[in-house]
Amino acid sequence: MYLLFSMMYFSGLLVFCMKRKHFLLMLLALEFIVMSLYLGLFLYLSMFNYEFYFLMVFLTMSVCEGVLGLSILVSLSRSHGNDYYQTFNMLW
Repeated sequence: MYLLFSMMYFSGLLVFCMKRKHFLLMLLALEFIVMSLYLGLFLYLSMFNYEFYFLMVFLTMSVCEGVLGLSILVSLSRSHGNDYYQTFNMLW
């Protein structure tokens, strides 16, 4: 299971680094990284008598991060028309 966690985490990092032109794809890669970290924390905390309270806090913070990213995406797409980073640099 730890091999699955590490493969998920590093593949999420790879996609995050490769898809840096689209803001939506970067957000999806970040959510994949967060879900892999959630799996890793679940595996780690399951060894300590099922203390899963921290997982609920982590899940709450990750949902807040996702909502903040989507609100920024909606704001940028309404003001600029798309989610490409190259068009943002041209407008400055």
